[in-house]
Amino acid sequence: MNKFFSNIRKYHKYAIRSAKAELKSEVADSYLNWLWWIIEPVCFMLIYTFIFGYVFHNKTPYFASFVFIGLTAWDFFNRMVKGSVRLIVSNRDLVKKVYIPKYILLLAKSYTYLFKMGISMVITFCLMFAQGVHLSWHILFFIPITIILYVLTFGIGMILMNYGVTVNDLSNLINVFLRMVFYLSGVFYNINERLAGTLCFVLLRVNPIAMIMNEFRRTMLYNQLPSFKWLAAWLIIALILNAIGIHLIHKNENSYAKVI
Repeated sequence: MNKFFSNIRKYHKYAIRSAKAELKSEVADSYLNWLWWIIEPVCFMLIYTFIFGYVFHNKTPYFASFVFIGLTAWDFFNRMVKGSVRLIVSNRDLVKKVYIPKYILLLAKSYTYLFKMGISMVITFCLMFAQGVHLSWHILFFIPITIILYVLTFGIGMILMNYGVTVNDLSNLINVFLRMVFYLSGVFYNINERLAGTLCFVLLRVNPIAMIMNEFRRTMLYNQLPSFKWLAAWLIIALILNAIGIHLIHKNENSYAKVI
C-alpha cells in the first residue's frame, strides 16, 4: 500500500496533464467546443424528464433535479467502469515503451470524469435553485458521498483493468451488466415509491450506485441526513476492492506488455 501512495504522489502531475490533454482533444474539432460538456447532460436530463415526468406522469418532487442528480452519479460510475476494462490495451504503446504504474492511467481517466461530474454538479445546483429547492446544511454531505463514489469506482476500475488485459470478452459482458444496473438504479424513478419489501432493500442497499444516488437526493433535495451506516459499509467495501485491485496490478503489471 505504501508503494501505491508513493506512486500516486510521484505521478500525480502526469495524471493531471494527461487528463487536461484528453479534455482538450475531445473538443478540438467541435464548433461548440467545451459547451458540449454542458449541453450533453442537459439534453439527457430533458429527455428523461419529458418521458418519465410527463409521458408517464411521475409525481416525484423536483423531478428534473431528481433525474439530473441520478444522471450525474451514473455517468461518472458508468464511464469509469466502461473505460477501465480496455484501458491498458488501448494504451499499449505507452505500456510497452515506458514504465508507469498502471493505476495511474485510471487516475488520469478519473480526473477527466471528475471534471465533467463537477460541471454537472454546478448545473444541478442551478437547476435546484430554478426549481425552488430549499437548501439546508444537509447539502454538504454531497462531498463525502462523492468521495465514497470515487473510491468505490476506482477500486472496481482497477480490478476490471487487470482482467481486461486477458479476458477479451469482458468489455461486452460489462456493457450488458451496466445496462441492467442502469435500469435497476432508479436514475429516473424513485425506488422507495415504486418498489417495496426485499426488492427495494436489495436495490437501495446491495446495489451501491442506487444507494449513492438515493443518498445524494436525500441530502441535496429533501434536507435529510444520509444513511451513515450504509455509507460506512460501502466505504469499507470500497477500500477492500481498492486493496484487491492494487494487489492484482502490482502482481501482474510486468506481464501486461507481453499479453497485449
